[in-house]
Amino acid sequence: MELEVMLKALGEPMRLRIFQCLLERKHCVRSLSKKLSITESAVSQHMKVLREAELVYGERCSYHIHYFPSQEALDCIASSFANMREKSLSLDRDPSICNCEFRRKQNEHSC
Repeated sequence: MELEVMLKALGEPMRLRIFQCLLERKHCVRSLSKKLSITESAVSQHMKVLREAELVYGERCSYHIHYFPSQEALDCIASSFANMREKSLSLDRDPSICNCEFRRKQNEHSC
């Protein structure tokens, strides 16, 4: 699973809303269409992107497919953000110290 692909898929507001609906309970395309007041065709197109990003999966139930959020995808996103948080917490945030590479190279050449 690629974090970039998942975040890009969730970056579109309607897909994020669809995904959030699926976190509440399973839905079929018709159910999502009625809940979000968009066409079934639009829901289907959004679901295709979410499936390709491996964020959701469907299970056939008679004539309908019920969609669920992928727990594996949610775990991947949560883990990635937890790692980012840890890195952020370990940063030296002293504003008086500049560790940028540009300044180091500039200081080396000034001697």
